[in-house]
Amino acid sequence: MGVEIERKFLVVGDAWRAQAARAQRMVQGYLIDADQVLRAAARCSVRVRLADDVARLNIKSATLGVSRQEYEYEIPTSDGKHMLRDLCNGVIDKTRHYVACDGVLFEVDEFHGENAGLIVAELELEAEDQPFPRPAWLGAEVSTASRYYNIHLIHHPYSRWSADEKTGVA
Repeated sequence: MGVEIERKFLVVGDAWRAQAARAQRMVQGYLIDADQVLRAAARCSVRVRLADDVARLNIKSATLGVSRQEYEYEIPTSDGKHMLRDLCNGVIDKTRHYVACDGVLFEVDEFHGENAGLIVAELELEAEDQPFPRPAWLGAEVSTASRYYNIHLIHHPYSRWSADEKTGVA
């Protein structure tokens, strides 16, 4: 069984950009609608992602938190393109920047389209209590805030958030 331990943070400012080693454009969609996952009618999310002409299918347990079950498989690129076009109810478009900091790799996702303006950093860990660096550009932790999950952003994009949601109040 695969387990992903991931922490997610808002990004403050642009200082991280100078540290980015590479960037990768990604388009992803979900084969199970977000409303089913968010109201616990589905036990997992099923995502298809296309990045650098490589398609992957990802299955993740539908639980909030830092640790979740996760499985990921490469699929034929043509299948991934067809799934995104024909089976997904909306897509997320983002650029993932890979930022190394003190021996740790942060994945900084800069969203486009209706989610433009949202930038979050993700960090995969070996244990929930593993220490990690906190660069000045790493803002508030949002690991357990469902509105920052990609599946939620399809149905409630950042451009439609209230000022309170954007500042973390709501």
